[in-house]
Amino acid sequence: MLLELRVKDFGIIEEIDWSPGPGLNVITGETGAGKSLVVDAVAALLSGKLDEAAIRHGADAACLEGVFSLPQSQPSPVKDLLIEKGLAADDDSLLLSAEFRRQGRSTLRANRQAVPRALMGQIGRFFIDIHGQSEHLSLLNKDYHLDFLDTYAHSLEMRHEFTGKAEGLARAENELKSILAAEQERARREEFLRFQIDEIKRAKLQEGEETELEKERNILASCEKLKSAAYEAYQAIYGEDSTASPSALERLNEAVHALSHYVELDGSLKPSLEFLEATARGLADTARDLNAYANRLEFDPARLEEIEARRDLIHSLQRKYGKTVAAILEYQRKAEQELTGLVRSSERRGELEALCRSLRKEMGTLAARLSQARAAAAQKLTTEVKKELKELGMAQVEFATAITQNAAAGGIPLPDGRYCAFHKYGVDNVEFLASTNPGEPLKPLAKIASTGEISRFMLALKSALSEADNTPVLIFDEIDIGVGGRSGEILGKKLWKLARHRQVICVTHLPQIAVFADAHYTVRKETAGSRTMSRIKALEGEARLAEIATMLSGARFTGTALDNAREMLARAQEWQRGTKKKR
Repeated sequence: MLLELRVKDFGIIEEIDWSPGPGLNVITGETGAGKSLVVDAVAALLSGKLDEAAIRHGADAACLEGVFSLPQSQPSPVKDLLIEKGLAADDDSLLLSAEFRRQGRSTLRANRQAVPRALMGQIGRFFIDIHGQSEHLSLLNKDYHLDFLDTYAHSLEMRHEFTGKAEGLARAENELKSILAAEQERARREEFLRFQIDEIKRAKLQEGEETELEKERNILASCEKLKSAAYEAYQAIYGEDSTASPSALERLNEAVHALSHYVELDGSLKPSLEFLEATARGLADTARDLNAYANRLEFDPARLEEIEARRDLIHSLQRKYGKTVAAILEYQRKAEQELTGLVRSSERRGELEALCRSLRKEMGTLAARLSQARAAAAQKLTTEVKKELKELGMAQVEFATAITQNAAAGGIPLPDGRYCAFHKYGVDNVEFLASTNPGEPLKPLAKIASTGEISRFMLALKSALSEADNTPVLIFDEIDIGVGGRSGEILGKKLWKLARHRQVICVTHLPQIAVFADAHYTVRKETAGSRTMSRIKALEGEARLAEIATMLSGARFTGTALDNAREMLARAQEWQRGTKKKR
């Protein structure tokens, strides 16, 4: 509900701070005092839009602020929206504010965080439905009529199911469209990938292969030098060439022979002798290894050519696919994955086509069930609204709920064989129609209803929907235009009943409505110097009695008017007590 409304520099309102209560809140006052400005301020706050002319003369900006309590019921769409947008407060309240400047951009905030106008409007629609002279008349917008009817028909769960299938169909069709659009490119890409993968596979690459090839190539290229070096080292150690000076091994053996004669005399020479003996054996082994290496080392030009060709192949692949063999193999792996995906896309196309056919058939069946539920509810709702309108003094008014479908070759198939266009809520287009004069054809409400009539239409509709509708705050502005006496009392009773499960705010000129208020407020114009301003004040006791008497017979009311006001209040309170007991 609306807990508090603060308005500054709006129209002739300099500043007000208003805290409406639960139940039925009635605002009264003289014509031109600014009663409807309170409603206009709420509408501007929730829509985030305000004409510059509405900013109080002499002020740079109009500032509006509303404090709302969040619904306690779970799940709560508005709570979910606030959490999704990061706007949730710790307590169950919501602060909406708007600053409209003459020059510069408006600033809109939800729980003190700046929000775009569209989001402000989306949040506001969860809280308040305004019916009156404002442009925010949900009853005149046929986009809301389907919502009203589905709420009444208790078909929202079925509607949500249809919406889920429609969203699934949209996703599947978009994916299918992408696959079809890429079909030719996919074929070219698939062929190219197969060529690349085949080229890499035929090379039979091994990680680290390029290093081993480089090593073998260097050895073959230096074969004669390596062979000569190994032979020279062998000769230096072993010395088979007799013309040369003694070899290293010969000199080492001489040292061993020299020490072996004296090791028995001095045991400390034994470690040295053992080292020399071990070294001689190792040197002899090394000489034989070098000789064997030199003997088996042969220059192989065919192998060298083979290595060079292999290296050229690897370098060619490296230029195309990666700087190393490991990178080339990784490229191959990714190409194979992509190719698998492309091949899979052909299979996916078939799956998606089958899924789309299945979803369309399921949607057609569900849409037909929705249409049946809506048709039955529309008949019942029309009867109920006509009854309410009759009680509101509009017996001559004809009301109907029109449900239509549009044939479309590309639509969804209904069980009766028709193909119909669809939207996210089914195939039905719903619009409330009315005729205010006998013999006149039924027309959309926006084309036939005056301000007072539209408010009473909404009251009739909201009364019929009272148990199903969950809008927490309803505002009725000028609902009593063209109404008086007995009809006004009926309006008051209906408004009071409607306010048992929600907060209702009503701007009225009729005392027959005002006496049913749970909270009564008056708006007065005051003059300070050369400026005129509006003030809102709560009325209780004698002050409220005087206001009702004024509404009955004018500012200079008599004692009779007071007695009549007192009697009307007593009668209204007695009826309210009796109604509460019945409940």
